[in-house]
Amino acid sequence: MARDPDSIERDIVRAREDLASTLDSLAERANPQRLAEDAKNGVVATLNAPAVKYPLIGVGVLVLALTIKKLVS
Repeated sequence: MARDPDSIERDIVRAREDLASTLDSLAERANPQRLAEDAKNGVVATLNAPAVKYPLIGVGVLVLALTIKKLVS
């Protein structure tokens, strides 16, 4: 069954709009600045977790104490 040319044109326009929307979405998701910001937020969230934060503080204090001891002696 042959399709009406107007129907075919509407389908093409709709497909073109869907493709443009998909490309815009992909461009936004692949934006290097957004990816860097997301990575930074992930690292900050991980470092702020108590299971990571307090041991890192302890290691920092230990390194500082050992450095001071070595400088003084």
